Amino acid sequence: MSDIEKQMVEELKAIREAVTPKPAAPTPPAQEHKGLVEEFTAFLNKYGIIGLAIAFIMGGAVGSLVSALVSDIIMPFITFFIPGGEWEQATLALGPIVLAVGHFVGAVIDFVIIALVVFWLMKMVQRSSLK
Repeated sequence: MSDIEKQMVEELKAIREAVTPKPAAPTPPAQEHKGLVEEFTAFLNKYGIIGLAIAFIMGGAVGSLVSALVSDIIMPFITFFIPGGEWEQATLALGPIVLAVGHFVGAVIDFVIIALVVFWLMKMVQRSSLK
């Protein structure tokens, strides 16, 4: 057999392979149809939505608690250093621009306290057997 004949035989084999039907890919198993309630329950369980909702509600409550702590307990001590005693209304005027410094300071103190509480809670969780 010459080289040309060998090439022709190889091409014919390639053509035969290309036109030969291949077996179909296996179909995935049929999923049983779930009702809306079952699907919703599976969704809630899979993503832990109930725990997330509880954490969100508790976070709002803790935020209110910390804001009350800052405005009612901590800031009265700071008002000693702010003339006039109204720390929440303390402003800084730069020409026509008036900055509400007192409100911002209260928000910063709220944030720092919340961050410290979350840090403390995470340290406690890491030390315990909860994960």
